[in-house]
Amino acid sequence: MSFCHLRIARPVSDLLKSSEMYCRGLNLEQIGSFSNHQGFSGYMLGRNDLSWHLEFTQCHDHPLSPSPSEEDLLVLYIPEKESWEAACLRMDKAGFIRTLSFNPYWDIDGATFVDDDGYRVVLQNRKWQ
Repeated sequence: MSFCHLRIARPVSDLLKSSEMYCRGLNLEQIGSFSNHQGFSGYMLGRNDLSWHLEFTQCHDHPLSPSPSEEDLLVLYIPEKESWEAACLRMDKAGFIRTLSFNPYWDIDGATFVDDDGYRVVLQNRKWQ
């Protein structure tokens, strides 16, 4: 079995704000959206050169409060030091908050960022092996 694409779906408290933060911070763009489809609205964020994308959703009929743990991570590997530093700066400017990782492994060659809903993104300055 082979997979050709990955979607990571997350409920958020503020659809527009979350989408804007991730677009600015991770250099993504809106690649799709839907509005009030059976009570849900959402945005898909990604780029044509990626084999994954993020989907943020809001349920209008039964609002949901996001409840990620400190170990719910989106980890992105950026091996080039200058690219990694630029990505970290974009995350800071986009409104993410830097924090120490619950698992100290991620702090060795990485930086952990938290969004307004408590979701964590780790930018790892390593090449995925």
